[in-house]
Amino acid sequence: MTHLLLALVSTALVNNFVLHWPLGADPLLQAQSEDRRRLHALGLATTILMLVSSVLGTLLYRALLAPWGLESLQLFVWLPLNLLLIQPLLQVLARALPGLPFDGLWPLLLGNAGVLGLLLAGSQGNLGLATLGAMSLGAGLGFWLVLGLFSDLRQRVRNNDIPLPWQGLPLDLIGAGLLAVAFLGFNGLVKP
Repeated sequence: MTHLLLALVSTALVNNFVLHWPLGADPLLQAQSEDRRRLHALGLATTILMLVSSVLGTLLYRALLAPWGLESLQLFVWLPLNLLLIQPLLQVLARALPGLPFDGLWPLLLGNAGVLGLLLAGSQGNLGLATLGAMSLGAGLGFWLVLGLFSDLRQRVRNNDIPLPWQGLPLDLIGAGLLAVAFLGFNGLVKP
């Protein structure tokens, strides 16, 4: 149990997929921060997609690709898997949580490299499904946390007097870098 909790906290804070590994930064920069409910919908959908696709992708890898010696085709299996999971996932979430706007999130979910990065990281080691599930849940929650913090940062600097060349993407990249430096403080949290 401690191992699963350690994998969850380590993936969410110490080895954050958006800040430590530059995976999933595109949806972070593309998400607009005007509607907080939409950001929470994106965070929830990404967390569930990471959990479901990592478990199903690993099962496909171990049951289909590895026994046949087709490990090099893993991306050709995982990309269609993610594509097939996104629309039903968004429909189920829209029915289960009608207060959150899940419409129009599929391009952000499809372009999230964190989902494929998690699958690649899970296939490199001999991780159990429970550990991989904890890692994927931690990666999704870490993405959701960074998405919320980045939205707050954007709202704080919105009304400030910022020179024109620094507005928009340059300021977003500086903010993401500062968040990454702040998350470096969690490196001593988990000792092997």
